[in-house]
Amino acid sequence: MDIRYSANQKDFKHYTTQEIRDEFLIDKVFIPNDVTAVYSHVDRMVTLGAMPVSSKLNIEKNIDCWKNFGVQFFCERREVGIINIGGAGTVFAAGVPYKMERLNALYLPMGTKAIEFESKDAKTPAKFYICSAPAHKVLPAKLITREDANKVPLGSNETSNKRTIYQFIHPAVLETCQLSMGVTALDVGSVWNTMPCHTHERRMEVYLYFDIKDENVVFHYMGEGQETRHVVMQNEQAVISPSWSIHSGCGTSNYTFIWSMAGENRVFDDMDGIKNTDLR
Repeated sequence: MDIRYSANQKDFKHYTTQEIRDEFLIDKVFIPNDVTAVYSHVDRMVTLGAMPVSSKLNIEKNIDCWKNFGVQFFCERREVGIINIGGAGTVFAAGVPYKMERLNALYLPMGTKAIEFESKDAKTPAKFYICSAPAHKVLPAKLITREDANKVPLGSNETSNKRTIYQFIHPAVLETCQLSMGVTALDVGSVWNTMPCHTHERRMEVYLYFDIKDENVVFHYMGEGQETRHVVMQNEQAVISPSWSIHSGCGTSNYTFIWSMAGENRVFDDMDGIKNTDLR
């Protein structure tokens, strides 16, 4: 498991391009027949990718639960959110199977044991994107389909940011301890996300960009509003955003991304907006 320690905004101003990528970019989320894991000390979020092809995969494949978290099993004191962006598959949680089509989500509460992943067809394997945050109480597990998600249309063609937000693991859909997850899909011809941009001091965020067409990229903007930097993102890469950083992007074509949040406040619009004209 890759462990990332917290970076502060004062030092960040002096980072090189490579230092920014080393600190915040998760360049390989999905590896066939493997589980990747990045443990960020920013709100202790764990970001994982499971891509089962020929056999089941256990969430603890590359995690030493006792050494890394001081627990006997991964979810002993954590909750988990899962969104499948690949082919159909199944998540087994304490022996209970949850069949997941593309863009289905699953919430698993603290105390869930033996989490495993399986693809329906090895030719079109599932790609389970997983985020986990510390939890304080047990809540019901829930499978959320794309139709069950709370849908919020935003933006316009005139500002090149017409999009639909699908709130899966969100207070409008279910209760969690602190984890929120959803999907934002940009319409064809739209390229900007999360603009005007903002920060939220009370929670961090991780973005996974996907459905980026061949030979296209997304410029993900981060840093303080007066000290912006960017990370060039390719398909199925993720980026960690601390509470002090903006998190917005512009692509060379439309794309989709998963946002995952953890922190003290789950109110979606709890944010400090920054005017476009105030950015530097």
